[in-house]
Amino acid sequence: MTAARSRPVVFALWLIVAGVIGWWAAFQLTVEKFHLLSDPDATLGCDFSLLVQCQANLDSWQGSVFGFPNPIIGLTGWMAPIVVGAALLAGARFNRWFWLLFGLGMTGALAFVIWLITQSIFVLGTLCPWCMVTWSVTIPTFFATLVHLFRVGAFPVSPKTQEAADRLMSWVPLATVLAFAVIAVIAQLRLDVLGNLF
Repeated sequence: MTAARSRPVVFALWLIVAGVIGWWAAFQLTVEKFHLLSDPDATLGCDFSLLVQCQANLDSWQGSVFGFPNPIIGLTGWMAPIVVGAALLAGARFNRWFWLLFGLGMTGALAFVIWLITQSIFVLGTLCPWCMVTWSVTIPTFFATLVHLFRVGAFPVSPKTQEAADRLMSWVPLATVLAFAVIAVIAQLRLDVLGNLF
């Protein structure tokens, strides 16, 4: 087993960094939601234009799809990557079932983010700044977690596949950039982002 698989320092550090960034974005959205609850006519700090704003997202039913503000999900959910990353740095070794559950959680997070992206672009017609911060860390964290699941043998794969997954981890940044590019193109085609900036 390679060092990256036995003690995945880079992956662990990324989980912590992504978790902190995601948690901070969720915290900022929660604060903005409080502002709206106390004053529905408040101007939010993340409202820059009709296109780039948080208020439309926070006020919509999509912003509270489970009956409470979505940022609360982020406040709780982003603690998991932080804790797992810190545990890995401390030398923790997790069982297969743990990695599968963690991977399931990240898959759920990605699915939710994809749904929120489509709702934001195609239904609400806005780009929420703090939401985009959340998207920007959820996508690479999912990719990195998926590759890690293969390289630690969470899925029943051959040693060669595990070794290939080890090498594939270095391609996660490129996959992330490509995913961002797809979102940017869709947003441009649907919302004419560049045309609305000037």
